[in-house]
Amino acid sequence: MGPILGDRRLFSTLRYEIYANHAGISPPSRPVVQALTDVGEDYAARAFAAWPTYNDQRTSLRQRLARMLCVDSEDLGFTSNTTQGVIDIALSVAWKPGDRVVVFAGEFPANVTPWQSAAKTFSLELEMLSLEPFARSAQEGLDALERALSKGVRLVAVSAVQFQTGLRMPLEAMAALVHRYGGELFVDAVQACGIIPLNLRALAVDYLACGSHKWLMGTEGAGFVYVHPDKIAKLVPRVAGWLSHEEPVRFLLEGAGHLRYDRPIRARTDFIEGGNLPTPSLAALEASVKLLEDLTIDRIFAHTTQYLDALEPQLTALGFHSMRSTDRDLQSGSLCLRPPQHISLEALHRGLLREHIATAMPDGFLRISPHWPNAMREVPTLVQAVRDVMRTLESAP
Repeated sequence: MGPILGDRRLFSTLRYEIYANHAGISPPSRPVVQALTDVGEDYAARAFAAWPTYNDQRTSLRQRLARMLCVDSEDLGFTSNTTQGVIDIALSVAWKPGDRVVVFAGEFPANVTPWQSAAKTFSLELEMLSLEPFARSAQEGLDALERALSKGVRLVAVSAVQFQTGLRMPLEAMAALVHRYGGELFVDAVQACGIIPLNLRALAVDYLACGSHKWLMGTEGAGFVYVHPDKIAKLVPRVAGWLSHEEPVRFLLEGAGHLRYDRPIRARTDFIEGGNLPTPSLAALEASVKLLEDLTIDRIFAHTTQYLDALEPQLTALGFHSMRSTDRDLQSGSLCLRPPQHISLEALHRGLLREHIATAMPDGFLRISPHWPNAMREVPTLVQAVRDVMRTLESAP
């Protein structure tokens, strides 16, 4: 059977009554599990002879992701996770001492630590801005960013969606502003890709990294990087490996005399693919992306928005403070809330787990992140579970 919005029959072994932690790790669907099994069995049977099959499979996956993001497939390169993608770009920019990099306090560390490391390595100036102005309004955030850009900028790094609060950043406006001041925009898209429609051509971001185990609903161990075609020639391939060359495997296929070390590094984003790739995870990702294609990201996002629209007012009526923006353009697939002051977040989270409800609690927030398999009929069950756990906690000595 194919995927159906609000239907979890492709997740028949999932042990939670409600799984609402897709912003953390998504459970693999039956087709994803089957893809992992197929790769293992194929290599067990054919060993080295299976390699060309999965080399071709990566071409198919690259094309699917390119269509999802509205870019050309040659602008994408595979990596093992979001963090590695951030590192690859941070090491490959043609830095000059004193270049200014702007990051944001409150970002997930994956999009801060590599820039801190690059600042030390290349003698860069790093400025950390607050996300609070963006939380109040997109325009206030853009005004604060412009004040920082007026001091000079080489690159701004931001997450498409903030992991703590679910705030979706105004990427198109940020890119235009950064470009006006001569800088580049890097985006960590792991909290957006697979749930929010992303047209990278329209957004005009310069670089993007993403992993597969959250909203893309693949498994851990796979990810990709996007580089705008105008930027690729300006990168320094410091992360290149043996498979980064043009015709890298020719010496293994055509007999003697083809082993060379002077073949040029590919002037495409896939120069970051310096060694053997995580074949099972990439096959799993394609299996999941096929499901997303069938459903379409637009329909998925509308479905999760309807779910959160129904859930949010019922939780705020229980005393929760919602961090979800009232601006539709700044909403994401996550509903993040602060519990009432007298309720321990850790105890609430544990209580929900005992009720077989999976949520997350990033840095002080209760995060509820449904996806396409979550049904609207879950909402009253989830609200009642929260109410029951709160009563238990309030009555405890």
